[in-house]
Amino acid sequence: MSNPRRLVIPAVILGILLLVVAVIYFVEPAHSLPSFFPGHVSATDAEANHHHTKHGIAALVVAFACFAFAWFASGPRAETSAPA
Repeated sequence: MSNPRRLVIPAVILGILLLVVAVIYFVEPAHSLPSFFPGHVSATDAEANHHHTKHGIAALVVAFACFAFAWFASGPRAETSAPA
């Protein structure tokens, strides 16, 4: 069985990065997003001033899921009963 404790640090780092991505989606309009972000459009497009709120919410939900995983994976280990 694999050790989920080894995934705690990467889960926290990924959660922080996804929080940053969520803030960028909430704050920046579509034409100001980095070009590698889904939803980026050119400044002359009709949707240039549209904010991608759903993308931000999705990034926020996945970030919270990463934090929840890290929280539960870092808890105390279950004790195994020794044979009598």
